[in-house]
Amino acid sequence: MTRPRTATLAPQRFAGETELGRKRRARKMARVLAETHPDAHCELDFTNPLELAVATILSAQTTDVRVNQVTPELFRRYRTAADYAAADRAEMETLLRPTGFFRAKTNSLIGLGQALLDRHRGEVPRKLDQLVKLPGIGRKTANVVLGNAFGVPGITVDTHFRRLTNRFGWVDEQDEVKIEFAVAGMIEKRDWTMLSHRVIFHGRRVCHSRTPACGACTLSSMCPSYGTGPTEAAPAAKLLKGPRARDLAAAAGVDPDLVPAAEVVASEEPVVAPEEL
Repeated sequence: MTRPRTATLAPQRFAGETELGRKRRARKMARVLAETHPDAHCELDFTNPLELAVATILSAQTTDVRVNQVTPELFRRYRTAADYAAADRAEMETLLRPTGFFRAKTNSLIGLGQALLDRHRGEVPRKLDQLVKLPGIGRKTANVVLGNAFGVPGITVDTHFRRLTNRFGWVDEQDEVKIEFAVAGMIEKRDWTMLSHRVIFHGRRVCHSRTPACGACTLSSMCPSYGTGPTEAAPAAKLLKGPRARDLAAAAGVDPDLVPAAEVVASEEPVVAPEEL
């Protein structure tokens, strides 16, 4: 049964919110996101820290799906930092061409291999201040590597995370570093890595850039941007994406049968924010 929808929430609903109130609301929303997206994870395929660093560099301005199509052959040919450092540029550019910006990415990967050999004995370092000094690696990539390869909590601010934290009213900021530190002050450190995955999953599957599925969102009662997209159940349900689209509808109290069968497929939006290429 479809639950009744209230009127669109005005942005002023949280206008007088205190800093403590915002922190409590953010933590509550984070808990709901954990329930909504129990399958959230890093969608880049990797088996070790070097592969994850490489895959994350390649993910700039393309999709994780596209990167995962390219990396099996890349990882077969280049297994160590030394392999990347000694790579034939033309050969690597050919492999990376489908990811876009392949010349810049080739420069980054060859430079990464050389820097790892020169500074870290060919191993990916476990500290953020060392990671961000490597070619092609900024704070976003460093936090992905730390959180997913080494288990060190980190907040990954990609385009989805930036868009949603602003929509949620957690921040009013576009600078990625400022967003990272602001959210870090609201959410417990142990949850940083998984929060990043859950927010990104929500951005890809529910809270889309152009038309979010407000009427089929588990966060609707806590979100000051509720009403940006359709609030009626039927049109909102049609916007849900991914293999769990019907589960997402049910979690929001919406009839799962309103989700078109065609939408129950893996779906991913392009990533448009480049790293330091």
